[in-house]
Amino acid sequence: MNAKTHDSLNSHTPTSPSALNSGEAWQDPKRYLWLLSPVLPGIGLAALTGYALAPKKLKALAWIGPALVHGIIPALDHAIGEDQNNPPESALGTLEQDKYYSRIVKAFIPAQYAMTVMGAWLASRKDTPIEDRIGLALTVGAINGVGINTAHELGHKSTRLNKWMAMAALAPTGYTHFAVEHNFGHHKRVATPEDPASSRMGESFWRFLPRTVFGGMNSSVKIETARLARKGKSFWSRENELLQGCAMSAGFFGATTLVCGPRALPFLAAQAIYGASLLESVNYIEHYGLLRQKDSNGKYQRTQPEHSWNSNQIVSNLFLYQLQRHSDHHAHPQRSYQALRHFEQAPQLPGGYASMLIPAYVPQWWYEAMDKRVIDHYEGDLNRINWAPNRKAELMSKYAHYAAEVAARAASKPRTTPPSC
Repeated sequence: MNAKTHDSLNSHTPTSPSALNSGEAWQDPKRYLWLLSPVLPGIGLAALTGYALAPKKLKALAWIGPALVHGIIPALDHAIGEDQNNPPESALGTLEQDKYYSRIVKAFIPAQYAMTVMGAWLASRKDTPIEDRIGLALTVGAINGVGINTAHELGHKSTRLNKWMAMAALAPTGYTHFAVEHNFGHHKRVATPEDPASSRMGESFWRFLPRTVFGGMNSSVKIETARLARKGKSFWSRENELLQGCAMSAGFFGATTLVCGPRALPFLAAQAIYGASLLESVNYIEHYGLLRQKDSNGKYQRTQPEHSWNSNQIVSNLFLYQLQRHSDHHAHPQRSYQALRHFEQAPQLPGGYASMLIPAYVPQWWYEAMDKRVIDHYEGDLNRINWAPNRKAELMSKYAHYAAEVAARAASKPRTTPPSC
C-alpha cells in the first residue's frame, strides 16, 4: 500500500453530521483493498505449497500464520496508520446492496478449506519435523481464527445460505456454537457482568479464557434449547443448530483424517484450539472493563458507542472486515462491514487488534496499557467500571488517587454530547 493509496483512504473524513448526510456522489476508496481478507488463506496456501516443495530450505514458511498475525500485520498497522474515512449516510443503501462485498466474504471459505487440508497433509507426513508440525498447526489455526470473523460477518445476515456458510467457516475450528451464542447471547448481554464474552477490569486473559469458553457453550445450549422449546421440539431435534454445527465439524475432521491419515487428527485439534483462542483473545480486547449502566427500573441501557473498544488501524480493518469499528457493529448488527462507521468519541485502543494480542497474553503488560485508559474513559468514576469481583477492592484502592485526578480534570472541561449510533 503506497503513500498515494494511504492518502486516498484518508481523503474523506465525513465525521460531522453535515458531511455524513452529504448528497455528493461517493465511492468506496477501499473497494479493491477489501480483497486482502480472502487473499489471506490464499497466502497461507501458497506458503504451505512452497514448504511442501522445499521443506528443508523453506522451513520458515510453516510459520507464516503467526508471523502475519503477530508480526507483519501489526507492523503494517504502525507504518500505515489510521483510517478516518466514513461512508456518508447517502451511500449506505448502495453499499449494503452491492453484492461485490458479500462475494468477497464468501470467497474466503474455499481457500480456507484447501489450506486446512494442505496443512493436515503436510503435518501427517512421517518426515515432517515436530517443530514444523507446530508451525503448520499455528499457521492453519491463525487463518482459521480469521475464518471465525468471516463467519461472524455472514452469521449476522438473515438468509439461510449466509447462515450455512457461516457455519461452514466455523467448522474447521469446531467452534460452531459461536453462531448461536454470539448473535443471541453476546449481543444481548454485551458489556455487562452477565456476558461471558465481556472481560472485566483486573481479569487476566488466562482467567477470562475458561470463563468465556465454557460460559459461551453453556449459554448457547440454553439459547437453543429455549428456541426449540418455543417450537414444541426437543433439544435433540434435527433442527438443533448446535447439533448441525457439531455434525459439520465432525464430518470435516473425519473426511480430512480419512484423506490424510490418523496423524491429521492431533493436527486438526491443535489448529482448532489456537484458532478459537484467537477469537477469544479478540473478545477479551473488545469490551475490557466497559459497563452498561442500569436505569431506575434495573434494566441495562441500550448499547452505545462507549461500550466497545475501537481501533481504526487500516490494515487490521481490511483483514477483519472492519470488526474494529465495533461500536457501530453492536448498534447495527446486520450492517455490512463496508458500511460500518468510525466514532471519534468512542473509546480507542492504543493499537489495532493484531498488535494488542501479545499484550493481552501478558497480564501486567495489558493492565499497564489498559487500566488507566478505562478510568480515563469513565472520567475517574470507578463505580461505572465492570470490575473483576475478586480484585475490585484492591484495584479501587490502587487507582483511587489517579481516579480523583482524572475526575478533577473532567469536571473542569466543558461537557460534550456523546456520539449516537
